[in-house]
Amino acid sequence: MSLLMPRKVKYRKMQKGRTKGVETRGINLDFGSHGLKAMEAKWITSRQLEAARRVILRYMKKGGKLWIRVFPYKPVSSHGGEMPMGGGKGGVDHYVYPARAGRIIFEIDGLSDSESKEALHKASNKLPVKTKYIKA
Repeated sequence: MSLLMPRKVKYRKMQKGRTKGVETRGINLDFGSHGLKAMEAKWITSRQLEAARRVILRYMKKGGKLWIRVFPYKPVSSHGGEMPMGGGKGGVDHYVYPARAGRIIFEIDGLSDSESKEALHKASNKLPVKTKYIKA
């Protein structure tokens, strides 16, 4: 499984922060003719993106092209279960993309309207955010 993660980062760990507001960039279809847009703010993990990507590719078979418009750059650290207090922050466990409302997550091209809608609907079931199918 090829999970999305950065090759090299300036700082290994990052603070949580808050994902608030509406997206201003990445809100229009730039590559494909159909897309999946996030309608709420949530963290999308690299595993969830990979699962959605695989569903779309399986549905597309050999026709069409897929663009992933987000990349999980934010490290999330965690301790093991039943750890006592103290002992630092914990190691990096996985990477997430903090999606805001309005962001395009996937774009596809080369499929009919009904096929692309079905493929993106199946992908949206794998994601933690509420999504909307959009068409150019």
